[in-house]
Amino acid sequence: MLRCPDSAPSSMPSTLSRVPKRRWTYADYCKIPPDRKRHEIIDGRHYVNPGPSPDHQSVGGRLYIWLFMATEHRGRGRVFFAPLDVHLGPGTVVQPDVVFMRVRKASIIGRKKLVGAPDLVIEVLSPSNRAHDRTRKFSRYERAGVREYWLVDPDACTVEPFVLRRGKYVAMPVETESITLRVMRGVTIDLREVWSKPR
Repeated sequence: MLRCPDSAPSSMPSTLSRVPKRRWTYADYCKIPPDRKRHEIIDGRHYVNPGPSPDHQSVGGRLYIWLFMATEHRGRGRVFFAPLDVHLGPGTVVQPDVVFMRVRKASIIGRKKLVGAPDLVIEVLSPSNRAHDRTRKFSRYERAGVREYWLVDPDACTVEPFVLRRGKYVAMPVETESITLRVMRGVTIDLREVWSKPR
């Protein structure tokens, strides 16, 4: 089953190498066959990473649950967990680990994808995606106007939050025990619970 369209064209390529090498569009992205990898296009270029590890999913899932209980469960916003397409503009479709938007931003929620910049994007770092999340996606989220961006390192048990100010990300103090959502008051996540592993 394809990621985007209602029906796939009969000419859909069976391998990625057969996809045209010109600048990628959302239509090209929709033709990628399911392969359990994470595909993204940023400014017309295609990037692919292996599927996430169990530790990666565990940390991302706990962050999602904390945010859900503190916001969506109380009618204060919407939270989504990967895989979910976020269309930030022509030639750019990304799949963040967790996204949050306030109620006033609910208009970007489409039937198949988010169209526009969420208020918060969270990326959980893996060995295969560290540079990608810290450079390409950092810059693209900044340009798209994502107001808050967290880089979560499960190995170091840290969260690096960035806040958009005058169009540029400003680094906030690195957090290890708790982190407060800056785009909405009254939301604090106990990171010790996020890092803890089942016995």
